[in-house]
Amino acid sequence: MNMNITVYTQDNCPPCQYIKNYFREHQILFTEKNIRNSQYRSEMMEMEAFSTPLIMIDDEILHAIDMDRIEALVHV
Repeated sequence: MNMNITVYTQDNCPPCQYIKNYFREHQILFTEKNIRNSQYRSEMMEMEAFSTPLIMIDDEILHAIDMDRIEALVHV
């Protein structure tokens, strides 16, 4: 199953590091977009998200780390 996963992050964000490590440990491919890049910051704000990590799994946007929902979506 091919999923499109994007994680909006920022530097010095322990929850961001946690979710990136989780995906790596489970060999789940994802794209990281660090919001120090103004384009990525604008994309995130367009989704009315103002904190990181912001996790997009296909068409679903998660504004917080909800491991039950993430595991259900990625079938871990």
